[in-house]
Amino acid sequence: MIQKIPKGTLMLIGGAEDKGDGNTLTRNREYERFEILQELLPKKAGYRKKKIEIITTASTVPIDIHYMYKDTFKKIGYNKIGFLNMSNNKEANKPSFVKRIKNAHAVFFTGGDQFRLSTILGSTDVASAVREKYMKDKDFIVAGTSAGAMAMSGLMLYEGESNEAMLSQTVKFSSGLGFINGCIVDTHFIKRGRFGRLAQSIIMNPSCIGIGLGEDTALIIKKGNVAECKGSGMVIIIDGKDVGHTNIAYAEPDAPLCIENLRVHILSKGNGYDLKDRKFIPSKRDIKAERLTKQLNAKKRPRKTKKASVKQKKKPRKSRKGA
Repeated sequence: MIQKIPKGTLMLIGGAEDKGDGNTLTRNREYERFEILQELLPKKAGYRKKKIEIITTASTVPIDIHYMYKDTFKKIGYNKIGFLNMSNNKEANKPSFVKRIKNAHAVFFTGGDQFRLSTILGSTDVASAVREKYMKDKDFIVAGTSAGAMAMSGLMLYEGESNEAMLSQTVKFSSGLGFINGCIVDTHFIKRGRFGRLAQSIIMNPSCIGIGLGEDTALIIKKGNVAECKGSGMVIIIDGKDVGHTNIAYAEPDAPLCIENLRVHILSKGNGYDLKDRKFIPSKRDIKAERLTKQLNAKKRPRKTKKASVKQKKKPRKSRKGA
């Protein structure tokens, strides 16, 4: 079966994206204010009148989330935003909501509880409309932050402990919204120490790629496959394809796990990753800097000169006298 390639863009955000409120504390010299949320703004003039529809279903305090993002986008200078809060499946099938999705430039799923989000939207008309537009419209953006990002995948991690030891049978999965398959997404990855639970998720599902998103950081995926890191933090990619020994198949519940040869990539701003071929993609800036460094080193290297050979005179043989 040939998989269709989506024409739209998918944005997975690790949570706590910069909102201009001074809460993003970083020493990163490449930090940019509103860098992540500005990626949601339309690039084409024809789309500037279209709205960004913000879906607050994952949150139990949707009104607070509403005012927070309204204030944030006002600071950015963009006011074409709408809010959709669906608290049950019936609301997520409303024709008026579906129409708003079809007319939107972007759809943004906020944080909260990914299990709540996936169970309410699930196989509803709103979710289908988002999926259809993502597949067909090259200028459409689907984005999710925190729980909203975790729900983007087909297989969704919804529960797991962050312990010092990686303990057996402490993670749970459910069906996500299915905008991308073959991946398991985790968020607030560095700050909340979630490496162990994502590593365990990948060992349990070795065909998947683990995507661990740091805060104020996003992985922007185009063509359903080619990803690029944005923001002030990092993205951790976990690949279990070449794993050797692991005790996960026979470990007792809550027993510590071990894994041999787990492959890990660290992406910072500008770096990319090919999800299909499982390959790290260096940033264009890094490639350019590396090329210039090699050229400078080549110029500094002294040229080798051939030394003139000095012919030595043969010493006369000593006459051998008889004994």
